Amino acid sequence: MNGSIAEVIVDVAAYPVDRPFDYLIPEEMRDLIESGSRVKVPFGPRNVLGFVVSIKNETDFAIEKMKPIAKLLDIEPVLTSEMLTLSKWLKHDTICYEIDVLQAMLPSALRAKYEKFAVLQVNVEQLSFLLQPYFKQTKKVNYNVFEKDQLLHELKIAIKQKQIVIENVVKQKGTIKEVRKVKIIDSITELHTIYESISNRAKKQKELVEWMMEHVGQIFNPKDILEKLNCSDPVLHSVIEQGAAEFIQEEVYREVFTKDVKKTGFLDLTDEQSIALEQIIHAMEQQASETFLLHGITGSGKTEIYLQAIEHCLNDGKEAIVLVPEISLTPQMTERFRSRFGELVAVMHSGLSVGEKYDEWRKIHEGKVKVVVGARSAVFAPFENVGILIIDEEHESTYKQEDTPRYHARDVAIWRSKFHQCPVILGSATPSLESFARAKKKVYTLLTLKNRAVSHSLLPQVEIVDMREELKNGNRSMFSEKLVDAIRTRLDRKEQMVLFLNRRGYSSFVMCRDCGTVVQCENCDISLTYHRANEKLKCHYCGFEQRVPTICPECQSDHIRYFGTGTQKVEEEIAKLFPEARVLRMDVDTTKTKGSHERILEEFGKGHADILLGTQMIAKGLDFPNITLVGVLSADTSLHLPDFRSAEKTFQLLTQVSGRAGRHTLPGEVVIQSYTPEHYAIELAKDQQYEPFYEREMWTRHQAGYPPYYYLALIQVSHEDVLMASEYAGKAVDYLRSNLSFNVSIIGPTASSISRLQNRYRYQCLIKYKVEPNLIDTFIQLIKIYRSDWIKKGIQLTVDLNPSSI
Repeated sequence: MNGSIAEVIVDVAAYPVDRPFDYLIPEEMRDLIESGSRVKVPFGPRNVLGFVVSIKNETDFAIEKMKPIAKLLDIEPVLTSEMLTLSKWLKHDTICYEIDVLQAMLPSALRAKYEKFAVLQVNVEQLSFLLQPYFKQTKKVNYNVFEKDQLLHELKIAIKQKQIVIENVVKQKGTIKEVRKVKIIDSITELHTIYESISNRAKKQKELVEWMMEHVGQIFNPKDILEKLNCSDPVLHSVIEQGAAEFIQEEVYREVFTKDVKKTGFLDLTDEQSIALEQIIHAMEQQASETFLLHGITGSGKTEIYLQAIEHCLNDGKEAIVLVPEISLTPQMTERFRSRFGELVAVMHSGLSVGEKYDEWRKIHEGKVKVVVGARSAVFAPFENVGILIIDEEHESTYKQEDTPRYHARDVAIWRSKFHQCPVILGSATPSLESFARAKKKVYTLLTLKNRAVSHSLLPQVEIVDMREELKNGNRSMFSEKLVDAIRTRLDRKEQMVLFLNRRGYSSFVMCRDCGTVVQCENCDISLTYHRANEKLKCHYCGFEQRVPTICPECQSDHIRYFGTGTQKVEEEIAKLFPEARVLRMDVDTTKTKGSHERILEEFGKGHADILLGTQMIAKGLDFPNITLVGVLSADTSLHLPDFRSAEKTFQLLTQVSGRAGRHTLPGEVVIQSYTPEHYAIELAKDQQYEPFYEREMWTRHQAGYPPYYYLALIQVSHEDVLMASEYAGKAVDYLRSNLSFNVSIIGPTASSISRLQNRYRYQCLIKYKVEPNLIDTFIQLIKIYRSDWIKKGIQLTVDLNPSSI
């Protein structure tokens, strides 16, 4: 017998209710409700979604005043005891509401929305004549109907007179997919009687019932029956009407894998790979929550180590979680995992529909799969016996969530490894400085792969082209002479190439040549990007778009010119220079539709294109044997961002994209175009010299007081009025300075790098610290002040611990 009282976290994101509330468990639900169950509970005047976090027999409240749980939404709990414990840790570690953490752990199909209904309480004749027609056929009408028909005043009167009450209903977004199937009856005697009763002229019906007698009690797809017996739909319906079978609805999972893969075996490991794998397997056998940093050059065979470590994990009866940073990496990575582990693999990423995500989550929850491959949120996969967690390309900033709850997938993976007593592998050719510093300090165990896994496969030859010299020599094209020659050679040899540009769109911005005005977003202090496909300027932050002006909005000059280089413009230039080249473009604009990543990569993999042109999503993880050239059109793009990690990101990006060339037997070449070729991030990326870069960048970070020598926290305050934003950012800084120790450095407040976004002015302050025991409690107190007072004035305040960018 379970307890009689449930502690419930309600789906109301507000500070006063960020705690469990006690509810009575109705007698009929006591054997069904468990910790982790989703329920519907009365909260104030409405029913809201809630999660049961614990069950008990005693409470400090008067039992007679307590409300009962209204409804149990799922037979099985959706949250495990591990997830409930994790949510409390994340709530504290990211300073957010617990309900936000619980919702982040579940697929959006399980996140409830509220739908209002007007429910009749009296005879319909007692209503006003305006309302009566709505309740003639039903007692329950959607509230939106009255809003649409402008009858809210009439409705309000009826509510005051207690003729109608408003009911808030939890609306579930995800649904179980069902298909219609045919179930043959269990009795061969009855089937024989039906067979005898059918006229000899109805030959097809007799054939069908005769076949059914050979498959008593079985379930079939109607289409399969029709094709197998070459009969028509009316024949099947006639036999069913006579009682030989029945139509039933059978639940099925939505299929997210659109193509079959061939089963593959394990590859022979190099000595370096074998040594690394042995250490990982030893940790699994010892049930040690050890964190490994697998640092291997591009093409060194990190994925094969993942696969063989997972094989050992599955043989031990456990489960594996594999994270990848980009949706574009998921299809190739998933294909490799499916080729080894078949139907034991589930996939979770934002490219799936709501229903598909729900079905993949259910496969995991119900124990039908043993491996999940996915993006950041897959770290919450509800496995209960995890044997290994793997984070590929661990340096990627996409593993840090930008919105509440602002967690880092690496931190969650390490927490789960401690819970399950299993290892974590952080893999990268260019580890984050923080991870490599931890490995140097023996916090992580460093595993190194210095050579490529494929025999005779060497790192590509890399040449850096000084675009300043190209300009001096009269070449104003976006392509250097060296790159043009290299592309021409590959086209002649029928080899493939990748051209990388860290931008999307046709041109970066539109500017007046007379007065210098740049056309900006009306909601954000960001220049609009020109997109040729629909001849419009777009803001990539808020989505605002407008037509390209023909005259300058400031000086009315008609000298409007496009500046910068986008992927669309590069594609156009390629068509002029190499009209015979077949080009596939892969950026955010060409991958908006479902399955577009897979289609583009599949086309390229089949050799249907010579050039793959793209942005960051083509820089890593791609592995095609015929790629022999990588061209980086502008290596400086990420170098000049206002971010202390800009050099690190540039080095990582160049190293990763260079690693796409010559990964198999054909030799590779990389051409990097730059206006600052002397910068150490570019020079050292040429030969993948990670450790020299690490030492140089660590010196810079130490001098400037940035991670990994210091921790960071970012406070951001915004308001629609610039003076209010500035004033309250100052109040936040004053509070922090009064409550934190002198060892903490507080910089600001200053306007954010994007000072206005979606019509809100943004100010921020940066906190640098090494050890500050009072930090989290101080932030919590600041947020309490904000939630109790500032929020009423339209202020928005966010706290981001260890931000990925500032």
